[in-house]
Amino acid sequence: MLSTLARAATRRPLTVIGLWAAFLLLGFGLGTGVFADLSDDVPDVPGTESDTADDYLSGVDPSGESVTAVVAGEAVSDAALRAQVERTVARVREIAGVADVPDPYTTPGLTARDGQALIIPVTFEGGLSDEDEEKATDTAVGTIKRIDAPDVHVSGGELLGRQLGERAQEDVKNAELISLPVVLALLLVVFGGLRAAALPLVVAVSGIAGAFLGLFAFSRFTDISVYAIQVTTMLGLGLAVDYALLTLVRFREERRHTDDVVEAVHRTVEAAGRTVLFSGLTVAVSLTGLLVFPSVFLRSMGLAVAAVVVVDMLAAVTLLPALLTRFGGRIRPSKARSEDEEGRVFARLARFAQRRRVAVLVTVVPVLLLLALPVTGMRISIGDARQLPAGTEARQLFDTVDAHFPKGTGVSPVVVVLKPGTDPTTADRVRALVPNAESRVLPGGNTVVELQPPGTVDGKAATDLVERVRELRGDQPVEVTGVAARLVDFRAMLADRAPWAALTVLAAVLVLLFAFTGSVLIPLRTIATTLLSLGAALGVVVWVFQDGHGAGLLGGEGLGALSLTAPPLIVSIAFGLAMDYELFILARMREARQRGGDDHAAVVTGLRRSGRVVTCAALLLAIVFGAFMTGGFSPILQIGLGLTLAVLSTRRSYGCCWSRCHRCSAGTPGGRRSR
Repeated sequence: MLSTLARAATRRPLTVIGLWAAFLLLGFGLGTGVFADLSDDVPDVPGTESDTADDYLSGVDPSGESVTAVVAGEAVSDAALRAQVERTVARVREIAGVADVPDPYTTPGLTARDGQALIIPVTFEGGLSDEDEEKATDTAVGTIKRIDAPDVHVSGGELLGRQLGERAQEDVKNAELISLPVVLALLLVVFGGLRAAALPLVVAVSGIAGAFLGLFAFSRFTDISVYAIQVTTMLGLGLAVDYALLTLVRFREERRHTDDVVEAVHRTVEAAGRTVLFSGLTVAVSLTGLLVFPSVFLRSMGLAVAAVVVVDMLAAVTLLPALLTRFGGRIRPSKARSEDEEGRVFARLARFAQRRRVAVLVTVVPVLLLLALPVTGMRISIGDARQLPAGTEARQLFDTVDAHFPKGTGVSPVVVVLKPGTDPTTADRVRALVPNAESRVLPGGNTVVELQPPGTVDGKAATDLVERVRELRGDQPVEVTGVAARLVDFRAMLADRAPWAALTVLAAVLVLLFAFTGSVLIPLRTIATTLLSLGAALGVVVWVFQDGHGAGLLGGEGLGALSLTAPPLIVSIAFGLAMDYELFILARMREARQRGGDDHAAVVTGLRRSGRVVTCAALLLAIVFGAFMTGGFSPILQIGLGLTLAVLSTRRSYGCCWSRCHRCSAGTPGGRRSR
């Protein structure tokens, strides 16, 4: 297959380049439409009680979505400000599609005790079309924003998704503006020429276009989280640079042995292309574990990221060979170096690890286990607006309310749906769980009881309240929904499906690694060391963002829990990336072993020739992740840090492990040592 792709790329390079140019136009034209269709409903899990209760409630509750406004910065008792607010409330009530706007001056709890802020909640009618709801929302927001006060912020409901989508688009643009010039500068240092340095960026731009187009395609069938934009784009950019770097380094080596550019391209694709193919498949397969979870968010992320990886892989084995065919003659071959000069640092590292296997193991393994220790206390939560960057409207609203109103103001309640036939005694017991429970009767004999939990929206008090309602209802037709209930169901889903996801990924990766190496022991060793490094990376993320040690240095803060999106994505993506770099090194060791010589020499030679490119690739990928972390979304900070640590950990001592395990992989295709 690779030889066929190489021949096609070298015979008709302009056709291949033209097809990819059309793909780029499609990705940056049609694909960017995904920014208008992003969702912040991450924790929904189809089929769970919270999801079915919410769907049921949507069908019987006449009220619709709502937004919240806060006015602050001066005394709300000021006559001129009060007159403005009252006129605004009256105008918003007259907007078509608005169901209710309470007077903040006469409704208890809507005016701050310090007299410096007030809240204006706006509830829309149920059953509105998307167009009518968007029009009503925009009109209401525009009317409220005309209030002349130092601080006026509006967010929530459908508006929140739009605000986050706009911020995500801005963050992606800024990350690209930061990362692309830095990556280009480093590539110039690596290759010493603009032509060679520019080619990985062309492939990288293809990866970004693939990210946009893949997400747009999936948005036609399912919800796409606002966090998917940054994750898929940074991986699309980072992996494209990785694969192009590996291919270009090999091409420059092959140019030392032949003046025929086409022949050099063919040799490059046959050697480096095989590694890119298996690397891409390994990363994509690692993401299949996300498909085991019924969560729409996790499934869509798994499919979208896998699609981007495949696009990067295809660009590396089709677009890049076509570009090399047209422009590779102007790229200088790499300098011929003696064996003593090439990769001296990595060769010394490999030899040291071989001589001091036990010492290296008893030093490295305990350190990694110590770093992984915080994982045992890991907690996940949906989180509140503190996860958002300070410049977002939702965060500004949250901070203003938090500064002027009692703790817990605006926290989403635990919603209990009492369907017709519910025993009145059970209903009374539910209401008695918290003081001042609010009830409202809906058409059809349904009753909704809203229980306001103390603390945060998804704290222990809120989740315990969900469990207590579910315990005392017995066999009564009572269902619980709301943010806290969704978190409880999401945690249960993770606990139930995580073992099956792990089994699926491990089995698939074992098969791929066996096909690549012809060995059984090497895949087992690779997976064991990768899991150890992955645990250490996740442990550091917990220590920083859950426990708050140094989170401020990264633009975040300790929140007492990780975002529920972070752990599954870090584990699945980082596992694939770690396998990716393992394969880069393994490929060189395998080539050295096939040329003859003993296993120890193959380990040294393989690390000598791959160490520099793997280190450069890891550094470039870390720079890309770091650029995307400048946006300030806490889940992206967590994912970015976890992936960066996982990538950088691939620079550990391979030699002590490979020196023995590599004997199981011989130079012959079947994996036996040649005689």
